[in-house]
Amino acid sequence: MAENEKDLIEVDDTECIKYILDHLPAELKGKISEEDVQYVLDIICDYYVENDLFDDEDKVEEATIAEEEMFQFISKIIKKEKMVDLSDEALQAILDGEFEYGKEIGIYTEETEE
Repeated sequence: MAENEKDLIEVDDTECIKYILDHLPAELKGKISEEDVQYVLDIICDYYVENDLFDDEDKVEEATIAEEEMFQFISKIIKKEKMVDLSDEALQAILDGEFEYGKEIGIYTEETEE
């Protein structure tokens, strides 16, 4: 893939939400709604903006994402805004699903330890 092609990958929220809901652990299926997932996806975008991970054209720069830091950022907003009622386990499942979806469409890669 050419370097610029990576910038052209766009996330389809509808497909991402479907993927996440389809890949939830059995004990969380039916407890997390499409609206819950959309809300978390919106906060993920807020995290990217706040941490300067978007460039001037709303493209995400290549970066290492501190997963625990992102989790804490999202958890804090969820608790503050009280828009959804998600346990830490449910939030982590959504984040895991979003990451797996991102890997499948080519926007994320796993770091290899050296």
